[in-house]
Amino acid sequence: MAEIVGGFIMPHDPLLFVNPKKKERDHLLGAYSEIRDRVSKSGATKAIIFGADHYILFGPRCLPQFLIPTGELHGPIDRLPGVGDSPIASDPGFAEYLVNHAHQSGFDVSVARDLGVDHAIGVPAQLALPTDGSVKTVPVYMASGVAPYVRLQRAYDFGRMIGDAIAKMPSDESVVLIGSGGISHWVGTGEMGRINSEFDQKVLDCVVSGDAATLLKMTDDEIMREGGNGGMEIRHYLAVMGALPAGRGEVLAYEAWDGGVTGLGFAEILPA
Repeated sequence: MAEIVGGFIMPHDPLLFVNPKKKERDHLLGAYSEIRDRVSKSGATKAIIFGADHYILFGPRCLPQFLIPTGELHGPIDRLPGVGDSPIASDPGFAEYLVNHAHQSGFDVSVARDLGVDHAIGVPAQLALPTDGSVKTVPVYMASGVAPYVRLQRAYDFGRMIGDAIAKMPSDESVVLIGSGGISHWVGTGEMGRINSEFDQKVLDCVVSGDAATLLKMTDDEIMREGGNGGMEIRHYLAVMGALPAGRGEVLAYEAWDGGVTGLGFAEILPA
């Protein structure tokens, strides 16, 4: 029987790689390496990465609420120094299984065949998973970048469904889950550059203590006010928490990095 061997959250801020202000960042890049080491030690054979489109693949005119690619993968297609557009080890059979289970569970998941992914998926796939392709990746795109957003509860329930799908797999697989996204950040607004460390810490505390209820009580207006439009990406964290409902963890790194515009948080969630 398959099992979830771990979960992680991590940022995908492009400015961490572009580094226009030439700020010290080695400690933050090292957090990706730390996660890669932990994934390797976990014995994971598959990874599911939850992320959001950034007007790159779908845009505001055609936005699926949930989308799972079922073919070959490569990326990130947006150019980032040090993170090249390279093949990502995929698992079409696992992806199809997840799509079918989602449909049977009442989630109308859209499907893409071969897909070039953006930095939301490409950064964790290239930096936080083993480079030898031993961990096959299935991305899940969720509507958390452009309204109408997936409801917070729906994101959590989607994670619960993914956990159920993995538990029912007949094959002996070890799966790691990744919630990809920054915490507080305001994208393309007059507040761009603001980072709310208090909001970030509240979110991280909830993640590592397994307190999904506090996050689920937030309204979109509250998230927009305290965490910005980019803060909507906490939906990806909730998906991981939904699949690991009794999980507890630790913060691996956090910084309101002044070289970018995003609260950068890295954390691990261990199964109960």
